[in-house]
Amino acid sequence: MLGRAISYTTVGIDGQRITIECDTRGGVTHFTIVGMATNSVKESKDRVCAAIRNSGWRVKNLNYTINLAPADLKKDGAALDLPIAIAMLISLKDLSQNKVEEYAIIGELSLDGSIRPVKGVLPIAVQAAKENLSGLLVPSENATEAAFVDGLKVIPVDSLIEAVQFLDGRIKIKPFYLDKGKLFSSLNHFNVDMYDVKGQYFAKRALEVAAAGGHNLIMIGPPGSGKTMLARRLPTILPDITLEEAIETTKIHSVSGLSVTMKESIVTSRPFRSPHHTVSDIALIGGGTFPKPGEVSLAHNGILFLDELPEFKKSVLEVLRQPIEDGVVSISRAAQSLAFPAQFMLIASMNPCPCGYFGSEVPGHTCNCGYNLISRYRSRISGPLLDRIDIHIEVPAVSYQELKAKPAGEKSSIVRDRVNTARQVQLDRFKDENIFCNAQMSSRMIRKYCELNDDCHSLIKKAIDHSGFSARVYDRIIKVARTIADLTGEKDIKPEYISEAIQYRSLDKKYWN
Repeated sequence: MLGRAISYTTVGIDGQRITIECDTRGGVTHFTIVGMATNSVKESKDRVCAAIRNSGWRVKNLNYTINLAPADLKKDGAALDLPIAIAMLISLKDLSQNKVEEYAIIGELSLDGSIRPVKGVLPIAVQAAKENLSGLLVPSENATEAAFVDGLKVIPVDSLIEAVQFLDGRIKIKPFYLDKGKLFSSLNHFNVDMYDVKGQYFAKRALEVAAAGGHNLIMIGPPGSGKTMLARRLPTILPDITLEEAIETTKIHSVSGLSVTMKESIVTSRPFRSPHHTVSDIALIGGGTFPKPGEVSLAHNGILFLDELPEFKKSVLEVLRQPIEDGVVSISRAAQSLAFPAQFMLIASMNPCPCGYFGSEVPGHTCNCGYNLISRYRSRISGPLLDRIDIHIEVPAVSYQELKAKPAGEKSSIVRDRVNTARQVQLDRFKDENIFCNAQMSSRMIRKYCELNDDCHSLIKKAIDHSGFSARVYDRIIKVARTIADLTGEKDIKPEYISEAIQYRSLDKKYWN
């Protein structure tokens, strides 16, 4: 008899429907899985047979053929265990086919028949909802993630027996409901605050501008000046994540398996990724035999923080240029090409020299690095990469007077309110452009939305003549000035905004020429 079940796998960050067919016939006991299954799927036969036996059914001595359609799509992972078991039980006449094809089924089976959580549930749920299936049977631990999608009944199950009894109509399981309002009420609850940072008022202003416009930023200063402290508090002033951004970000984390291990399976705040400087090209950008998202994609809609930037391998830094420019990582293989979103803010920090104290006024620390050593250290970061970073700021050492003083300045919540207001202005401005912030503007959009008067042009001309800025830097100065105007609530870009934006590029000449 033929048994059939519907399941899904993931291709990139999207769900792909899989039809599972099980045919049984007499002969020597044999178990065959066809349809471009990887080893993790082929090994399911042992898990499935043990789970069926330990759940009280008999695995008869027959020849079993499992077909995974479409046959030209590679299937990977253990999420097909449960639907394979359901298809087998139908073929063995232990379960009726009637209700099974109304639901998509995913789950990994333990040998005792219990169901374990799997990765990639959210993109699967999104696709199942698009295809108007009645519902989705998922492991109970994945129910929150699946229920994030509207218009889909999510049935949580804990064991093979429970799944079979539900599909056979012997028990009823209430669909899982997720209160999204309660889930997002945890937004903006941070253990750190920008108020904790003493001094560094210029740096905090630059971080506010970067957050408001989605600009990349690099901090240069001696050890202990607070660069990492500032970077780790940047998420506290970023604009609130929207529902659409939360879904897209969670899809990436889901296919990477991170949503299974997180306390909350839904990403409700903007991600902050800080890979170590020993990270490989593939780990940072993504790829592999079965392409998976890298750190740049896991930072989508959030922050990628690269501490001690020159310590990263030069090849790793160079592969950053394409995702910074395009906001997407394209991975090509012989069988398929995949694209992973990578629209992130790059926040980097570095010392001015190997010892960290070149040009610093820190008492007792004199830089002994020779010219050649400093030159080699700085040359690890190419000019084209530096051009793609909108804001360069110097973070000087904090004085004793500032350290002993009580914290001063604004709390993150106050700054975030201004950032949210400025970002809403940008969302309204770009509602027909398919972009979300000033940093994403193309040259055409800059000409359209950033008109400059003669005084502004004169300031930029002087800066270019004095520092030799490239055409890309010219565009970035205007983008940053546009963000400063948005923070101020001004429609037009004024010379003082251009002047402030130029200050955020002054490190080009000081450190790199």
